[in-house]
Amino acid sequence: MIKNFLMNLLLAAIWVALTGSLYYTNFLFGFMLGFFVLWIMNRNETDQRYFFRDPKIISFAFYFLYEIIKANVQVAFDVITPKYFFKPGIVKYTMAAKTDFEIQLLSTMISLTPGTLIVDISDDKKTIYIHVMYLTDPETFVRQTQTGLERRLLAILR
Repeated sequence: MIKNFLMNLLLAAIWVALTGSLYYTNFLFGFMLGFFVLWIMNRNETDQRYFFRDPKIISFAFYFLYEIIKANVQVAFDVITPKYFFKPGIVKYTMAAKTDFEIQLLSTMISLTPGTLIVDISDDKKTIYIHVMYLTDPETFVRQTQTGLERRLLAILR
């Protein structure tokens, strides 16, 4: 899998060198072109994880960027307006993540989103406690985190 990624980067670099245009859009086009070429060449291989994981990573990056922007706008709006809209609370969140790496990555992603912070992880590593700045409904927050952030993250890692 890492071999395919490195080959894809090499093909993108070759594309940039051949076109003579050192722009990130040209590199991204070369990366997508290299991805397609590698996919065509490796259609009959048994290990196809690379070709399904890359689109999930790109989708997750856009999803997480959207969530960060949305949370930043919400916090900025609350700071700018004279009235405070926040309703802080702590949520008990049961995770589907099992390994230490999955738990670490999930808790980091949750903490990176403005308005949320990991307070504690239980000793059995099945539950995390999250401080949420704008908590209107705990069940909705848990459901959105399970179906959004955690599901997409675990789809990449597993």
